[in-house]
Amino acid sequence: MRGPLRWVLWDVKDTLLKVRASVGEQYCKEAERMGVHLSPVEVEAAFRQAYRQYSSRYPNYGIAQGLDGRSWWMGVVRDTFSQCRVQDPSLLNAMAHNLYHNFCNAENWEVFPDSEKALESCSSLGLKLGVVSNFDSRLEEILRVCGLLSHFSFLITSEEAGIAKPSPTIFDQALQRCGVPAASVAHIGDHYVNDYLGCQSVGIHGFLLDRSNKHDRPDVPQEHRLSSLEELPSQLQRHMD
Repeated sequence: MRGPLRWVLWDVKDTLLKVRASVGEQYCKEAERMGVHLSPVEVEAAFRQAYRQYSSRYPNYGIAQGLDGRSWWMGVVRDTFSQCRVQDPSLLNAMAHNLYHNFCNAENWEVFPDSEKALESCSSLGLKLGVVSNFDSRLEEILRVCGLLSHFSFLITSEEAGIAKPSPTIFDQALQRCGVPAASVAHIGDHYVNDYLGCQSVGIHGFLLDRSNKHDRPDVPQEHRLSSLEELPSQLQRHMD
């Protein structure tokens, strides 16, 4: 890596925090509130199918087709419950609206135990922090209620950028915000293609977070792998001189 490190960019979901309960459980809880009794296993399967179809038909929240994150997610929720034999349009809309807003609540998210300390360690090393995430516009509020927002100088979501990782374009937007060459920037994320390969395509130094040792990738050198964010500060320090 050429040039001293100045910035660290972060993925968020499954890197710094994760959804606390399964989608099936969360959706069933909302349905129950509305007097509809469903099986979490059935709802989870329906959600996965609806999510796959929407991701394929309307990539990146359908921005290019005139949708936005809210309308995209409400469509996914409506389709999920429709597959589970809920047919009343007003009920489907109400549940979709409520679930979209529910996911801004802190109780629906779990911050990994090593996240806060890793962010603080980066800042104490004199590094500035930003976010590059394939997420919708709720991300700022989610980071706020989870107590993480203040660590970051900027956030770029794929909804706002109009393009998703691993596209070089979203990483180029981040580099413009950093105002330093790619060689002075690192990126941490849990997805091999979107995070690790994506950032490297523009010359950013990539770290692949693999908490459960699921990435069997011979092309990721050991010094680019993290099994925990606790390992990050010492890895970054090696690139700071």
